[in-house]
Amino acid sequence: MLAFFIFMLERRTFQLEEIRAVEDGKNLRISGHAAVFNKKSEVIYGFREIVLPGAFKKTIGEADIRALWNHDPNFVLGRNKAGTLRLKEDDRGLKTDIDLPETQFARDLYQSIKRGDVDQMSFGFRTVTDRWRTEDKEAVRELVEVELFDVSPVTYPAYPQTDINARAEIRSYYEQKIKEAAALSSDDPNPDAAATEFLARMKEHADFLARRASIPDPLSLAEIIRNARKKVTN
Repeated sequence: MLAFFIFMLERRTFQLEEIRAVEDGKNLRISGHAAVFNKKSEVIYGFREIVLPGAFKKTIGEADIRALWNHDPNFVLGRNKAGTLRLKEDDRGLKTDIDLPETQFARDLYQSIKRGDVDQMSFGFRTVTDRWRTEDKEAVRELVEVELFDVSPVTYPAYPQTDINARAEIRSYYEQKIKEAAALSSDDPNPDAAATEFLARMKEHADFLARRASIPDPLSLAEIIRNARKKVTN
């Protein structure tokens, strides 16, 4: 089960206040944070998550990372190996600077960010090391080290539940980690019962989010192209 999880791609989205579209001479650039340190997430499949400082330190020095639009590999905005994507950890989180290509979709995205229509960034990753604990009767997962695949301005936040709720192995992994965290921190003389009750409460949040369907952005270029192809085919 754990081995399966190790290769699972996860995504997290942050609402940002300072994502910026910058015009530097003739060049267009996007700047912001794809992740924020030491900030609890919303409930993610029955737990909250915190990204720790240093989680990206190794991967941004070694990995071949892309900047994408809406996590779509058909719309590449930059790449660290090409020098068009620059990543670094600062006091706040994962600082991201993207030199946009001279393409129409990139110019459109620039205008959307400048207008405030797009104000979130997301990152795709694989967990290398994490820690689990409970705090205020909630399960908390700390991301200690991750392998980063991409960073992406996004139209809608990508709820992890909609990405993985069909994968029983991943669901079982999260449930087991939540149960272990509850049992280890409980003062109840019957830790198994306490853990089961704790897990049931957390799953109420998870089940609600899991029922939310993943809604494609009808105005995204990828969706427009797909619809156009369907019309041509029909």
